[in-house]
Amino acid sequence: MTDIASSRHLHIGALIFPRMDQIDFTGPFEVLSQVPDSTFHVIGRDRNPIRDINGLILTPEETMAEAPQLDVLVVPGGYGQQELMDDEAVLSFIRTQAAGAEYVFSVCTGALICGAAGLLRGVRSTTHWASFDLLPYFGAVPVDSRVVVDGRHVSAAGVTAGIDGALTVAALLRGNAAAQKIQLMIEYAPEPAFHSGTPKTAPLEVLKAAREQGREILAARLETAIRVARRLEIAI
Repeated sequence: MTDIASSRHLHIGALIFPRMDQIDFTGPFEVLSQVPDSTFHVIGRDRNPIRDINGLILTPEETMAEAPQLDVLVVPGGYGQQELMDDEAVLSFIRTQAAGAEYVFSVCTGALICGAAGLLRGVRSTTHWASFDLLPYFGAVPVDSRVVVDGRHVSAAGVTAGIDGALTVAALLRGNAAAQKIQLMIEYAPEPAFHSGTPKTAPLEVLKAAREQGREILAARLETAIRVARRLEIAI
């Protein structure tokens, strides 16, 4: 991977919002906040504290209007993604930032938000396994991989895959050695207690329980995806 000229200071930022999944943000933040010669911007619709889906409080430092042009825009996901799918202020911010950014990095169902902004037409992308089948509604080419790089769009699959994606972005920005140093400093060498982290490896009863737990949000996401596809004039 080739790095962007190390003499240029980089601006990296993430959009945070209520009912998001905090690790979609905090995982990449742990990595990308350590990219050499960079500033990380925590951005919200306003500066009011927000709660993630499990109640963790996060506080934006800048509003969308205050944010500079970013070199990397991080778009996390989570249950709160649904409220942003028709939010033109947010979608316009994402489109504007994407036009000038080196990379747009979606994590989990953040890919669906990028899709609603019209950024996934013809783009190879991944997302959380439970929403993977929705990618064609946004014109994306689904790729079943933990991290996918397609030009300026980097996507990570569900939740913790954001760490893997962030290390990939760090390497794209500053080279492999810089990314490897960050990986070492955070001692990212996962050895999971179980091998149930994907639908392919999870026991059938665990997979069924997970699908049942997410039944309502998955139905809502499908309904939204169909509506967005019509708005974007994408034939399914």
